[in-house]
Amino acid sequence: MSKTLQIAMLLAVLLYFILLIRMLKKKTLNLKYTLLWLFSGVLMLLLATFPGFLDWFSKLVGIYEPTNALFAIIFFCVIIILMSLTAIVSKLNEKNKRLIQSVALLEKRVRELEERT
Repeated sequence: MSKTLQIAMLLAVLLYFILLIRMLKKKTLNLKYTLLWLFSGVLMLLLATFPGFLDWFSKLVGIYEPTNALFAIIFFCVIIILMSLTAIVSKLNEKNKRLIQSVALLEKRVRELEERT
């Protein structure tokens, strides 16, 4: 890996962690979901700090250029994060559906009580 790419990666990881910490402070990112983001940041930091690991991984997998292996690893991290977010959205959608049903039942009971009076 070239030194230019390594420096660019280190700067990108630094910016990544600054944005992550800023989002945590502003509470735009929930603390329980940051573990996956922190893991991907640490992985990027390790790859930027130890480029030999990327060379070893690219030879192990059979990828000719370590830069292509880097893109494959980043793509894998993005897929994992997307699957995690999809699971979170699905869970929230189910909770929302149950909440709407509960509110509808309560509204029906209120209407029935109002009609009796």
